[in-house]
Formats: sequence, structure tokens, C-alpha cells
Amino acid sequence: MLSFNQGFNNEKYLEKQTASIIERVKLFNNKLYLEFGGKLLFDFHASRVLPGYDPNIKMRLLQNLKDEAEILLCIYAGDIERKKIRADFGITYDADAMKLIDDLREWGLQISCVIITRFNGQTSATIFKNKLEHRGIRVVFHKFTKGYPSDIDVVVSDEGYGKNEYIPVKKPLTIVTGPGPGSGKLATCLSQMYHDCKRGIKSGYAKFETFPIWNIDLKHPVNIAYEAATADIGDYNLIDPFHMEAYGKSAVNYNRDVEVFPVLKRIMEKLIGSKFIYQSPTNMGVNNAREGIMDDNIVREAAKQEVIRRFFRYNCEYVMGFIEKKVVEKIETLMKDLEVKPEDRRVVKPARNAAMDASQREKGNKGIFCGAAIELKNGTIVTGSNSPLMHSASSLIIKAIKKNAKIPDEIRLLPKDVIESIGGLKKNILQSKTVSLDLEETLIALSISATSNTAAKQAISSLKELRECEVHMTHMPTPGDEAGLKRLGVNLTSEPNFITRNLFPVY
Repeated sequence: MLSFNQGFNNEKYLEKQTASIIERVKLFNNKLYLEFGGKLLFDFHASRVLPGYDPNIKMRLLQNLKDEAEILLCIYAGDIERKKIRADFGITYDADAMKLIDDLREWGLQISCVIITRFNGQTSATIFKNKLEHRGIRVVFHKFTKGYPSDIDVVVSDEGYGKNEYIPVKKPLTIVTGPGPGSGKLATCLSQMYHDCKRGIKSGYAKFETFPIWNIDLKHPVNIAYEAATADIGDYNLIDPFHMEAYGKSAVNYNRDVEVFPVLKRIMEKLIGSKFIYQSPTNMGVNNAREGIMDDNIVREAAKQEVIRRFFRYNCEYVMGFIEKKVVEKIETLMKDLEVKPEDRRVVKPARNAAMDASQREKGNKGIFCGAAIELKNGTIVTGSNSPLMHSASSLIIKAIKKNAKIPDEIRLLPKDVIESIGGLKKNILQSKTVSLDLEETLIALSISATSNTAAKQAISSLKELRECEVHMTHMPTPGDEAGLKRLGVNLTSEPNFITRNLFPVY
């Protein structure tokens, strides 16, 4: 039974998607390479735009198919070299790959091999390979495919895909996944298919898709939210022209799949020696996400909120120098298309007001005042601001858990002597420039207080109720605040303002 705020039915989707994959495996004589688009685990984008969506539903699907499937993990050597970050966890892609291997093991699934793609001698990629091999995990290098994309005769030859090391797979279904876009998943599938052909094995290819959803409107907020999520890599949605030509029907796809389709079609026909089975890039996908949408109004509103979150994130990344101005301009255009503005995020104005109130209270203080706001699951909005004792995130979370636990405002959760003791340690021993407690420090102090304070113990038990709550801050969080908020599982946005005027901040 769906609750009032759910717009997506996992069980219906899981049933349809599993059946479609099994059908696709049979279509290729029980030898299919299935490229997994998006995140295999912790797909929080999907869970945000499709309320009710299980962020680990792909793992549930794989568990259903684990007797028939094995997994290959791809990671682009360039992403390792430049230490590309997975934003929702704040970790590098190579660390994310290792985390994924650990997570898969917890689900009872094993990685057959890790493929480092487009390798060109990067030292960091070699170190990563050695690290995994020392832990008993098979790793191979695949270099850039010679002749790609123009010289198909070279691509489909021993000088092209044939140069890549073959990974023997025994089960009917091979899942090819990786951390983020551009990890080399498609090239790995095609390389494997080339080697299969050389061995007399006729294998096939398909793509597990979630976004864009091909059978809803091009300008549906869910599809626009996907475009917003990939604005930093230049992706955009469009009507699949090949699908329209072949079937006379509108289908939504995205630029990279459409652009590569003619090349992929030629490669496939060279590989298999006959006409390509797919008439459009949409046909290649296995995507039943539309089947799981139970309340279109709920998912429309959720998708609009996700676009606003992306607006704040890209503005922060721009001031930090990670992206170009055109990405910010793209997200602003998408917001205009949806007729939404930053203040449509309910926690934005209260956070700004909290910062303003704090500055008025401390008129003689020349410091920077930061406000924060959280929307609790019952719709209540709680605010906090920074002080000499606490960061705004710390103040916010303390107030929020007191509200959830119905603890009166006048009851202190943190004894003053505990706060002063930690502050003294930071200032006198660790030589910190500030003694104000960030969120990680505050949570540790709270756990200490809970040993003798029943109110603190009660408040700690309500921390889990903050998961998936919306939080906004008027300044970009410090590392300790960001780490604490990520662990609490809130949906965080912030204004593109620095908490300190120092170019090299010391917290």
C-alpha cells in the first residue's frame, strides 16, 4: 500500500524490469552484456525524483538474477588520475569503486573483474590496479580503441577491440557497471562481444536505463531533472529520431545515445555479420520506470525540487572553480522552463532569515553569520545559526532532534563544561583558529553527554528520523558539517557563500 507521499511502486517496477531483462537474455541465445546506466547502488537521484523509489532496487533485481548473472566493473583511468568526486558521498571515483565492491559482497554478489578503461600510463591508475590485485581482485587495463569512431574496419579487428584483454564470463547475463558516466562500459561490452565472435559465441547487448524515461513527455519534470543532473557533462534530452523514423512514435532519449547509435550500428553489423537487431537507441534500453509511477503529480513536484537542488549545487561548484558558468546558465534555463525559483524550496527563506536574525543580534560582531533550516517529516521547519560555541549545522541538528523527541527548549543536551573542554582541546592543543563545534564534533559530544543525560540519550535516538529531510544553509558547509550531514542522510543545499574570508581556511 502506498503512503500519502509516495509516487512510485517498487514491486510493480521490479516485476516488469526483471521480466524484460530475462526476455532480452533469451533474445540473444542466453548470452547478453547488459550495460547499467546510472548508479548500481544508492541511486539517490532516482529516489528524490520518484518518491518511494528504493535507491537499491537494482541490487534487489540482481539478487533475483544472481544465479544467472556476473558483474564487470569499469572505471575510466582519467577519472582516477584527476580524482573525480562522487558528490553524494564526497569520495573519489576509485574509492567509490572499492566501496561498490564491498557493498556488492554484502548483498552476496561478487565482481568478476575490474576494467580500467582508456588507460594511457597514468601512475594513479597503476597504483589502483596494484591495490586491488593485492586484495585478490582481478584487474585488467583496456586502452583507447584504435580507429574509433571513424575506421570501423580497424575498430572491429585485432588492432582495435582485439587488443583488449578478454574476460571469460560463464553465466548468461553479464552486468557491466561503473561509477558515473564515461566509465567505458559500452566499449567493454563491445570488446567482449568481439572476443566472443572470435570464439564462435553469438552474444548480444542491451542497456539498463532509468533516465530519461522514454515513454513520458520530453518536458516532463522527471526528464528535465535528469537533464539538470547531467548538465555538468553537457547531456541533454531529445526525441529519438531513429525511433520516430522506424516506428512513427515519439520516444525520449539523450544526446550521447543518439549520437553514438549510427557508429554502434555499424560496429554491431561488422561484428555479427548481419543487420543490427535494434532500429533505435531507445530499443537498446530496458526501461520500465514509467510502469512504477503511481502518482504523476507527486513525482512532478519532486522533480521540480530536484532541479532547484541542482541549481544550488552548481552555483557552489562554480564559485569553487569546478565547473564553467555555462553549466549554471543551463540550470537557470531549466528552472525557467519549469517556472520554479530558488525560494520555492521551503527551507531557503527560513535559513536566510536565521542568518539575518543572528547578524542583528550580534551587531558589534564583524564575523560571518550563517543560517540553516531543516524541514522535518511532519512539515515543521526548524532553524539554527552559528555562535561562538557551535556552527549553524550543529545548532540546527540539536534543535531538530529536540523537536522530534519533544524535549523542551530550556533543557540542555550538551553540558557547558563538555563544550568548553572540546573547545580548549581545539584551541590549546590542536592549535585550531576556531573553537566553535562543527556537526561531527557536536555529535560526538552528544554521545558522551548521553551516558549521564537521559534527554541527550532520547535525542540521539531521534537522529534517524532526520534521514531524507530537506536542509538548506546560507553558506557552504565546512568539511565536518558536510560529513555529519551526509551521514545523517539529509538532502542538503547551500548558498554559494564561503564561511570564512580566508583563501586557505583552517577549521
